[in-house]
Amino acid sequence: MNEALLWILDLVRSVDPVARTLLAGLGIFLETSLLVGLIVPGDTIVLVAATAVETPMQYAALLVAVILGALGGESVGFALGRFFGPKIRDSRLGSRIGVRNWQRAANYVDRRGGIAVFISRFLPVLHSLVPVTVGMSNMSYRRFIAWTTPACILWAFAYVTFGSVAAVSYRELASSLHFAGYLFVGAIVLFVVAVFVVKKLLERSEARHWDRPGDGDTTTIEDPDV
Repeated sequence: MNEALLWILDLVRSVDPVARTLLAGLGIFLETSLLVGLIVPGDTIVLVAATAVETPMQYAALLVAVILGALGGESVGFALGRFFGPKIRDSRLGSRIGVRNWQRAANYVDRRGGIAVFISRFLPVLHSLVPVTVGMSNMSYRRFIAWTTPACILWAFAYVTFGSVAAVSYRELASSLHFAGYLFVGAIVLFVVAVFVVKKLLERSEARHWDRPGDGDTTTIEDPDV
């Protein structure tokens, strides 16, 4: 197993560092953009790119690229909501998401304001719908970006740090432990499971805010948390 894993890691590392970093940033940009985030596995792209980090400079560059990509995608979603929100929601593509999911996002933003923006970054489906939903509200871009920036930084730091540390640790152990590959795969699996569990716990914690409308109109809300 060690030889196969090392071959895969070396293959990823053989990609030009600049191209690899830009690709990761683009992947997360698309992942956090409206609708595209439902089909583009940006988190997987980032995790794979992180395994090829060799120097502190590459780590910092990847982290910055992922953060900027996430913020760029969220900003695009916000802008689309501000200028084309109802048209996108009522389009054929928007209708495939489902009225219930759109209404959940609207109710969630209406009831939780800025906190919804922060937490939605870690929730499936809602992380793509909340930016455009906020764009259709009265929450300013300044307040939106103030809430989503720390969430994007936290998310990027977790993925880039884990991927790079896991790969470096595995390379150090591979020459002396024949079962190092199993430890590496096990660590990846544990990380994925931990992410899944955290998302599920957040979903359960926040679900009570999804299906019950707030006191205001979701298209004219102010941010109650700032």
